Amino acid sequence: MKLVFILLLSTTWMLCGAQFYYQALMDYLENRLLAIEDHMHLWKEQSRQYHMELQDLHKRSKKTIEGLKQGHSMLSTDVEAAAARLNRVEQNVDFVESQTSPRACANQADRVLEQGVWSEEENCVEIISAIRSVKILKRVGGSKGVWLRDPRSSKVYVFNGTAGDTIYQFESVKEFLQGSPGVALGRPIRLPSNWRGSGVAVYNGYLYYIQQGEDMNVVRYDIIGGRLMDVAILPVESRAAVYSLNPETVADLAVDDQGLWLLYASGETEPNINLAKMDPVSLDIEQIWDTRCPRENSEAAFIVCGVVYVVYNTLQTSRSRVQCVFDVNDKVVSEEAPLFYFPRRYGGHASLKYNAEEKQIYSWDDGYQILYRLTTKRKMLV
Repeated sequence: MKLVFILLLSTTWMLCGAQFYYQALMDYLENRLLAIEDHMHLWKEQSRQYHMELQDLHKRSKKTIEGLKQGHSMLSTDVEAAAARLNRVEQNVDFVESQTSPRACANQADRVLEQGVWSEEENCVEIISAIRSVKILKRVGGSKGVWLRDPRSSKVYVFNGTAGDTIYQFESVKEFLQGSPGVALGRPIRLPSNWRGSGVAVYNGYLYYIQQGEDMNVVRYDIIGGRLMDVAILPVESRAAVYSLNPETVADLAVDDQGLWLLYASGETEPNINLAKMDPVSLDIEQIWDTRCPRENSEAAFIVCGVVYVVYNTLQTSRSRVQCVFDVNDKVVSEEAPLFYFPRRYGGHASLKYNAEEKQIYSWDDGYQILYRLTTKRKMLV
């Protein structure tokens, strides 16, 4: 009986202990669940707060972006207005300079070779009075080069750099402009010899250029037929640069309404630019003049109706200007000799090539290809 009582008592204690253990476990689990619920509530509150802050940030950002857009629009308008004012100021400066600067020198023809006076064509009686407009087309190639159009066709030719044996042909100015900026993919033309400087010209389908080498050679090349036609050696003492600011150009070739011209210096000690009229077929020199236009500070020149316009510059960042004019027919007098400035652009002109059909100049300025459209007037008959 005593043993049975002990067993019952032990069983009772074991059941009580198990119940206490399970009750403690349940209390622990319930406390943990309550803690998790508290954390979930806190996370929910924080998430709601973060969401509200994010919405507020989005609104403030949207307002700021709208303000920046409005400011950008106002700034663009101000920049355009400033550019227009600057353009007007440059035009006024050009006008003042043309009224107050010393007159350009207009030199009478000094014939070196005793030949007959070169007769002027009846329809070529114009003189340049001003630059009417400027159009910057593209930037292709290095800082120096030449681009020009054949007056008798629409084809455009590009000479990149100051020397080489390959040029590029385009069917038109429009084709030259196609493609991305800095890229011009034309038809390459391999020449029989290297050209040097900006002394190149295209006339009636033939290319004329100064050959690189010890002698002063002028080459006539048939572009269509792809063959060398003739080479002429010029009787000069040395290969002196015709323009002091472009020493790579030992001689310059130009074409106008009257034909083919050559600008050169007879030697290193020669202070002035000489002019020669050349036969475009035989390359014979028909007549020579001393223009009295100094080589010093000259950067380029072009010829219109037998009148040479020499462009000068003092620094690469200053304004290029026509400062010396020479007429082979003695039709331009000092009172009407034009003195005009080129609009301020990027650097100095590496080349200026006049197109008689379009009455505009193809210019290469620090890698930019620029067109200058000219205003002309009739020469005074003296």
